[in-house]
Amino acid sequence: MSKKPLKKKHEVETTGHSWDGIEEYNNPLPKWWLWTFYACIIWGIGYSIAMPAWPIFKSGATPGILGSSTRANVQADIDKFAAMNKPIQEKLVTVDLDQIAEDPELRNYTQNAGAAVFRTWCAQCHGAGAGGNPGLGYPNLLDSDWLWGGTMEDIHFTITHGIRNETDPDEEARYSEMPAFGRDEILAKEEIDQVVQYVRQISGQEHDADLASAGETIFMDNCSACHAEDGTGDQMQGAPNLTDAIWLYGGDVDTLTYTVTNARFGVMPNWNERLTEADIRAVASYVHSLGGGQ
Repeated sequence: MSKKPLKKKHEVETTGHSWDGIEEYNNPLPKWWLWTFYACIIWGIGYSIAMPAWPIFKSGATPGILGSSTRANVQADIDKFAAMNKPIQEKLVTVDLDQIAEDPELRNYTQNAGAAVFRTWCAQCHGAGAGGNPGLGYPNLLDSDWLWGGTMEDIHFTITHGIRNETDPDEEARYSEMPAFGRDEILAKEEIDQVVQYVRQISGQEHDADLASAGETIFMDNCSACHAEDGTGDQMQGAPNLTDAIWLYGGDVDTLTYTVTNARFGVMPNWNERLTEADIRAVASYVHSLGGGQ
């Protein structure tokens, strides 16, 4: 009985490439893949013609025949919501600052708008929760210890003009400057050690009694003009209360020694050139409502 001859398999041509004796077959791509690829090319050409696509030096990108612009779309949304908020913002800038919290509509608006302004412009220094960063000199806005006053008027003025900056166009930035008692050789090293121990004494911390006793005279002669004779400070000068447990930079011996020796000179920008009056009032009301306002 004769066997049927076996059909030879169709040999696929190779690409001619060979690696270590292994050759690569030249199998054709599936037709569905090829048509999808060609369709993508056609779609890409059409998109480049219709929509902004190719960068052009100094001109952004090719505009496309449809004239679409994501920047324009974003600006349209901004303008839309600005128009919606315009009536309440106009109302906000006309009322007395103390009346904002008494008006339910304004109170609700400032809680939301003020929080948004705070997270955008203020949280970088004062923290997302407004707890500040004492080690770096950024005040905690949640307590009742205010260097320049914590009333609505005080907070509004501070935000508007800032502290110790040279950019406020009205030249009304709050300003005070602590002498560098050590760097400028106003006090000797041993005198600084004594006054540091006295400050630790009046703040209820562990201290050297003998040094503190000598430091009291130095404090009265050099520090009391700003921090008051009892060390409770003066808000209007930005001189902190040294008798409580709230420290802007720290109350340990090393930090106090550095502060007395080199002084501190924190700067807050004025916001009257970057925020509208409505935004300033909104964030002032928001900060005041956090619990530390006076």
